[in-house]
Amino acid sequence: MCSIYDLVKEQEMCVADVDDNVMEVARAMVERNIGAVPVVREGRLAGVFSERDLMRRIVVEGRDPHATRVGEVMTREPLSVSRNDDLEHCLVLMREHGFRHLPICEGERLLGFLSLRDLLLRDLSEKDDEVKLMRAYIHSAPEL
Repeated sequence: MCSIYDLVKEQEMCVADVDDNVMEVARAMVERNIGAVPVVREGRLAGVFSERDLMRRIVVEGRDPHATRVGEVMTREPLSVSRNDDLEHCLVLMREHGFRHLPICEGERLLGFLSLRDLLLRDLSEKDDEVKLMRAYIHSAPEL
């Protein structure tokens, strides 16, 4: 079984800086069709900015996305996982806390950004492989 980091290490990661304005980050999220980005300060994980943050802290509060810095409205001190955490642990964290993204860190250094989509696609791929093996077994079994 591969590590959590193996699921995302080949992906291009979109990262925001705490000083980026919300409009720039929201545009980058829309262009990449992603729901959240890790936010860094001097290369270290500082938070996560998500669609939920955009709705709650910008739209509902009537803030100007051009004048608001991501660092002001991000979710601070996000939970993170290590590169070797297993799939089940990540799913439990996401379910218990109600979020769909997890930073993968080594200390404060950001290595990757895991989404629920990544986990579900991996799980579907494993299930598809199991189905193929079962079909091959059924077709190769002698008739009784």
